[in-house]
Parts: sequence; C-alpha cells; structure tokens
Amino acid sequence: MKTLLNRLFNHEELSSEETRQILLNITQERYPEAQIAALLTCLEMRGVTVDELIGFRTALMETRLPIDFSPYRPIDIVGTGGDGKNTFNISTCACFVVAGAGYKVAKHGNYGATSVSGASNVIEQHGVRFTNDPQVLMRSLETCNLAYLHAPLFNPAMKHVASVRKQLGVRTVFNLLGPLVNPCLPAYQLLGVADLGQMRLYTQVFYRMGIDFAVVNSLDCYDEISLTDEFKVMTRHCEQIYRPQALGFKDARPEELSGGNSPQAAARIFDNVLAGTAAPAQIQCVLVNAAFAIQVIEPEKSIDACIAIARESLESGRALETLKKFIDINKK
Repeated sequence: MKTLLNRLFNHEELSSEETRQILLNITQERYPEAQIAALLTCLEMRGVTVDELIGFRTALMETRLPIDFSPYRPIDIVGTGGDGKNTFNISTCACFVVAGAGYKVAKHGNYGATSVSGASNVIEQHGVRFTNDPQVLMRSLETCNLAYLHAPLFNPAMKHVASVRKQLGVRTVFNLLGPLVNPCLPAYQLLGVADLGQMRLYTQVFYRMGIDFAVVNSLDCYDEISLTDEFKVMTRHCEQIYRPQALGFKDARPEELSGGNSPQAAARIFDNVLAGTAAPAQIQCVLVNAAFAIQVIEPEKSIDACIAIARESLESGRALETLKKFIDINKK
C-alpha cells in the first residue's frame, strides 16, 4: 500500500486490476485504516478514473451475494445521491410506475446518506422486510414486476470500509460505486447524476459494462430529471438536452420536490404520487423519469410515447396496485 500511495502522491493512475486487488485486500483486513483513509482521500482529490472505478466494482461484484434475474432482463432506476437537494423518492416512485406498466424492475437501494429518506427508508415505512431470499425476491419480481434489493444484504465487502467512511465524513469512491453494484446485474439502467463530470464518468463505465443505459442530469445539479431546469440525457445511442416545456411539462419549483423533514413525510408524498393525489409538479417529475427509463428498454419508442405509457400506468391505478402487491409479498 505504501508503494501505491507514493504513486498516487505523484499523480499516477492505477489499473483496474490494481484497484480490484486493493479492495479484495481490504476485505481481508490487510491494510490499517489510516492507509485506507489516505487512499480514499488521494483518489477523491485527484478524481477517480474509469479503470480505477471498474476495478473496485469488479471486486465488489466478485464478493457480492449474487441473485439471478437474467431471464427477465430487469431495469434499475437510481440516483447517485449527494446533490444536497433532499427531494422526495423520485427514482423509487418511478420504479413502481415502470413496473405498473408491465416492465421488470430490480431496484437496488439503501438508507439515505445525504437526504432524509433514501429508497430503503421509504420502502421500510411500508412495513416491508428486506430479504436476500431468492425465492421471495423471484416471487416479487414475477407477481408485481418489482424486486427490492437492500444493498447491505448483498454487498458484505462494504462493511470493511464502513468505519473509515464514517470517520472521514466526506464522499469517497464508494459513493460512486453504489449505482454500479446491483447484485442481479440488470440488463438496463437509468442513472441520475448530480453533475456533468459524473455523467461522463458513468457513461464510459456503462459502455465498458456493456449494458443499455441512460444517464440523466438536470443542469441545475439535481441527480434526476427534476424539471426545475433543462436536463441532459446520454444513452448508448444519443446525447440530448431537453426543455420541460418541449415535453409538455411545466417548470417545477425546487420547494415542490422537497422530501420533507422525516421518512414519514417522504412516505406520504410517495403514496400520494402513486395514488395520483400529489402535487402536479411531483407527479410530472416521476412520470418523466419513468418515461426515460421505459425508453432505455424500448429505444425505438419516442419519448412522447414513453410518457404516455408511464402516465397510463399511474392514472389507471396499476402503479398503486403494484405497490400494494409488493407490500403484501414482502411485508414483515
């Protein structure tokens, strides 16, 4: 590790195999925490490369608890977090809209780190018991088109860096890894990022991973399509900037997307969106994210057609029915 640190001090880059081996060594507790902290600090100050990120991801996927949904080719919809906006659970809501439209969704999530309510917080508020039981998860995916994968149950290697991350108290490369380590290896992914630098990084990683994807960013630094400003979408096929009005949506105000000051408040917004009784800005924000997720799966469809599919899922009550079935299958 001292040799690697000296290379980083000299602004050298590490290979994917080197970062893979570093993480495997961390899981075997071969480094003192001070050296791990120095490594993470160096990478954060310089900025992690595509090869370095892929190496860390490879090690996490090797040490994960795998779950095989490959026959269903599911999609994951997730944001990186860290945008400091404390929005309600837009990505998780969009998952239920997409599932209600008949597409398979394997949502990978965790408790909120920078917001009041992460995906696991809002799911837990509904009395759901997290599990890594393949039979329960498969029944959930087959019955209501959605399975929820609570990250700590599938990524045991992360516990070996938990103490260092907590002591550092700042973002590290492990914040970037969260959206890349869904244990079921989804066929598709919609990822929201907070800035254009992350958009370029993740786009290159997804190309290397060989999956179909869309990376989205609101230009006012939301890690989702917030409709508070123009937003950019990058896919395997194109790169485009959209204006909310061009898609038939009104501009949203930041305060309309707030997740509140407690997980309970965030869960009420979540339920109201799926019931169709939330504020218009909240509903349209979920619809547009769901629509771009649908377009990842069916790129031949226009975005207007995908918006119509998402809207029908919500307005018909199928998205809400999906939530009810999901809770029934996964409840404590």
